[in-house]
Amino acid sequence: MNKYIAEFIGTFALVFAGTGAIVVNDLANGAVSHVGISLTFGLVVTAMIYAVGDISGAHLNPAVTLGFWMKRTFPGRQVFPYLISQCAGALLASAILHYLFAQHSTLGATIPSGSALQSFVLEIILTFFLMFVILNVATDAKEKGIMAGVAVGATVALDAIFGGPVSGASMNPARSLGPALISGRLESLCIYLTAPIIGAFLAVLVCRYLVRHNAP
Repeated sequence: MNKYIAEFIGTFALVFAGTGAIVVNDLANGAVSHVGISLTFGLVVTAMIYAVGDISGAHLNPAVTLGFWMKRTFPGRQVFPYLISQCAGALLASAILHYLFAQHSTLGATIPSGSALQSFVLEIILTFFLMFVILNVATDAKEKGIMAGVAVGATVALDAIFGGPVSGASMNPARSLGPALISGRLESLCIYLTAPIIGAFLAVLVCRYLVRHNAP
């Protein structure tokens, strides 16, 4: 049960801090800035990896959990409880942000700035980068250790800096689900529920290929 509580708290922190930065930036006339928002996402991911990595692995992301499951380093019986914990944490974070900032219409929901296809492809690639890094710094199905936190947090921030203005750089179905459901902005949700999972699965396939062909 500790693992599920840790995933709930970690994902809550990710969504509350990350989308909260978006909300505050909008209401404060850009005081946080796009780079500041990107760094907020990266820093909170880094902090949560150090905080709960030894407990739950600090997935904080359904796409990451499913990626580890596809890699066969994560037991199938724990997949659904992890997904529920992550989505519940995201929903509670968005609900509290709605209570605090009821005047904000989107609560940091991910909405494409261009075409749906453009954001769909970009989300696949961004999540591929993220999952590729995670798989190569994680221990089994756990993001933990000194370098894991830095590497994964830096990748989240990097993806958000250049991908955020186009697709929102979600890379995380739970991160998109919370704000979308609470704010009622569901029109593009399917992009952010499917593209990250595809990107994570592609990263697993590439890592398997590299390991297989790098073996003596």
